[in-house]
Amino acid sequence: MNAILEFLSRIPWWLWIIAVLVIIAIKDILVQKSSTIKHNFPVVGHLRYMLESIGPEMRQYFVANNREELPFNRIERGWIYASAKNQNNYEGFGTDRDIYAHQHIFINNAMMPYKVKANHPSAIDKTFAPCAKVIGEYNKRKRPYRPASIINVSAMSFGSLSAKAIDALNKGVKIADAYHNTGEGGLSPYHSNGGDVVFHFGTGYFGVRAEDGGFSMKKMVKLVEDNPFVRAIEVKLSQGAKPGKGGVLPGKKITKEIANIRGVEVGKTVLSPPNHKAFSNVPELVDFIEAIAEATGLPVGIKAAIGKLDQWEELANIMVKENRGPDFITIDGGEGGTGAAPPSFADHVSLPWIYGFSAIYKLFQKRNLTERLVFIGSGKLGFPAKAAMAFAMGVDCINVAREAMMSIGCIQAQVCHTNRCPAGVATQSKWLQNGINVPLKSERLAQYFKTFKKELIEITHAAGYEHPCQFTMNDVEMNVDDQNLTKNFDQAFCYDKTPVDFKSMQHLKDCVYLGGVNKNK
Repeated sequence: MNAILEFLSRIPWWLWIIAVLVIIAIKDILVQKSSTIKHNFPVVGHLRYMLESIGPEMRQYFVANNREELPFNRIERGWIYASAKNQNNYEGFGTDRDIYAHQHIFINNAMMPYKVKANHPSAIDKTFAPCAKVIGEYNKRKRPYRPASIINVSAMSFGSLSAKAIDALNKGVKIADAYHNTGEGGLSPYHSNGGDVVFHFGTGYFGVRAEDGGFSMKKMVKLVEDNPFVRAIEVKLSQGAKPGKGGVLPGKKITKEIANIRGVEVGKTVLSPPNHKAFSNVPELVDFIEAIAEATGLPVGIKAAIGKLDQWEELANIMVKENRGPDFITIDGGEGGTGAAPPSFADHVSLPWIYGFSAIYKLFQKRNLTERLVFIGSGKLGFPAKAAMAFAMGVDCINVAREAMMSIGCIQAQVCHTNRCPAGVATQSKWLQNGINVPLKSERLAQYFKTFKKELIEITHAAGYEHPCQFTMNDVEMNVDDQNLTKNFDQAFCYDKTPVDFKSMQHLKDCVYLGGVNKNK
């Protein structure tokens, strides 16, 4: 043995390297059969895959310019990061955006901005920006709800995001007076830190799931009774990332904690089918909505990505004829979001938000239904100018998902579907999520929301208005391709927004349903 060790010790280091390379070459040529490149170019072929694996990072940090990347470019990410950290988010020496590019938008400012008086709510709190409508008021729900913030956290479930990420988001919305949509993974303990919650469920009925995999009204009623911070209920019909496609939750991912939250068995694969069991057509959907509202007393709405409009026409006709239906509608853009999906779905199925929302709004407006509904927009709207555009088109609130993730540390690594999120946001790895400082990240989410509201209110005042709900289609212009240089939104989308019954910011501040708290009780 000593002789063997002595012989090995005499072998020079460079010979060991050559030996290892020879072994790799033999393996590449004779053993592995899956890669043609490695077979034809042994050893060197590995470099190709190594460079490919770090390509996204190289392009993000060294190649792409400030406005080039998708889904969020460097300027957009930088604005969110700086806003969340309460740092300087200004840019100097003028914009580097091509303001003559197709579909670039312009907000028309007033000659004389809106004057804020000393005792005005916006003078007292520059981030005060509640929803101008009360959800559930028209349908006389037992517990109407006026969101205290016009920007809120969109549907992202525990399981899709880590426990610490959900914890930080929920504590952040409490600080910012916003609400937190649970996503379809059920109501977890991490959603229960005092922030307002919108309970969201899809075809899996997680959290309100019966033993046969269907919907349990009994569990829904108990969930609402046990958790008074749940302010509204949202039924998911589809989502922007993969509309019309179901999902699979592998058994190996179903821990005891997730099983208890979602109401499923530990270690057993669970299917979320494309279709609901609780209803199969539009009249049954309306019946389902009314049954939940009656049993819980909460406003009930629907969320969907938009494609064909025939069933939406049917829904609107039922609402006119029977004077019942959803209290709010969340329109998700086909741009996709935190949900992983095949490229064929993410790239091509359902309309982008701006087209989908305008189609739906016009459809309901023709039947005089826009005043009784609260419209919520979701689809890369987490920037003040884009939000002003959305309010001009008719939204009453916006939900943000990826922007909220970035405010708590997401770096747009785009590996949400691999369970290897380096920021610990979209992973169940205990090691990776331990890097999230929940108190710090919750403050950053809140600060991002506050900065967003402050800047949107400032844009609103610059346009001569008191609240963003007062924006009209004539206040926004867009570059187009025809002989006109720009078009107002009413010309581009062929409708005028229905005016919102807005009295004043003080009226909103004095509302008994603000933030879900009935001051008369």
